[in-house]
Amino acid sequence: MPRKPLAAPFESFVEQQIREAQESGVFDHLPGAGKPLPDLDDPPDPMWWVKRKLREEKLSLLPDALQIRVDLERALEARTERELRDALSDLNQRIARLNSRVTDGPPTTLAPVDVEDVVRRWRNS
Repeated sequence: MPRKPLAAPFESFVEQQIREAQESGVFDHLPGAGKPLPDLDDPPDPMWWVKRKLREEKLSLLPDALQIRVDLERALEARTERELRDALSDLNQRIARLNSRVTDGPPTTLAPVDVEDVVRRWRNS
């Protein structure tokens, strides 16, 4: 990228760089080109970027007691029995850890999952 000549006004130099980039096609294949800006009509939200990042990364900020319930539903989407058993084992460890301490958020009333019962129902579904 060339340096701005000392005598050139900054705005003119920047506009020239943009125009040259447009003419050479630098902006032609950007993601979302030709589409409306997403969320343009939504009310202003100072946390928009955090919410978008969470959505893109498929992350959650749920309290542990609720996140475990979500993770149980996801475990049931396992493709193999081994995958399901591993997920349920991990889930039971997390439930035991959660039940053994005071947590932020809603209290948990979860008991460890009966792995054999869940696997049996998973096979039949």
